[in-house]
Amino acid sequence: MRTTWTTVGDGEFFCPGCGGDRNYAHRTGRRRLTVLGIPLSVRGTVGPVVQCASCEGQFGADTLDHPTSVRFSAMLRDAVHTVALAVLAAGGTSSRTVTSTAVAAVRSAGFEDCTEEELTHLVEALAADTGRYLPDGPAAGAADAAAAAAAACPYSATLAIELHEALGPLAPHLAPAGRESILVQGARIALADGPYSTAEREVLVTVGAALQLCADDTARLLAAARTPS
Repeated sequence: MRTTWTTVGDGEFFCPGCGGDRNYAHRTGRRRLTVLGIPLSVRGTVGPVVQCASCEGQFGADTLDHPTSVRFSAMLRDAVHTVALAVLAAGGTSSRTVTSTAVAAVRSAGFEDCTEEELTHLVEALAADTGRYLPDGPAAGAADAAAAAAAACPYSATLAIELHEALGPLAPHLAPAGRESILVQGARIALADGPYSTAEREVLVTVGAALQLCADDTARLLAAARTPS
């Protein structure tokens, strides 16, 4: 019994066998009964599978759902940036301590050239943006969770959607500690000038929901962030 493979696509993926980004071939196969090297009859199909070009390991097609290391880093960087902007938009940018804390978080995530002026301008642009509100239901492609959060969130429907779009695709690929870390970073920005305002707390609760943290865990982390380490 032999399998004849046909490549139907290729690209780059995170190889579970190699533990890094590698090229892959997306393949399907046919099993044939062979006698003395002569194929006699087809015995069904195999796959599809994803075959690594380096280790030649074969994996299920769902392996492609995992982002590459490069893509994952970009998603994580964008997530921290979005959370920082959301907290600043809710709490304001008048406090230099708050904006400097936000800049430090964004720079540590990968935006090394980020400045306070840049974040302030982005927050002002976000406050002026009315193009993404949802008067008649969720926009095309927005998750139901984002729409529900937007409807329940008085500070800004736009912020709720931005948070779910940035954090929702990332959350399944983060360990619980990683998801909690993003929320705590946002909490520390909010606390840089004093206790949470109502709007800041609502933003952070939305962050927790987008990161797939339960309400109890979100409340615990927000309370713990108030205690100096």
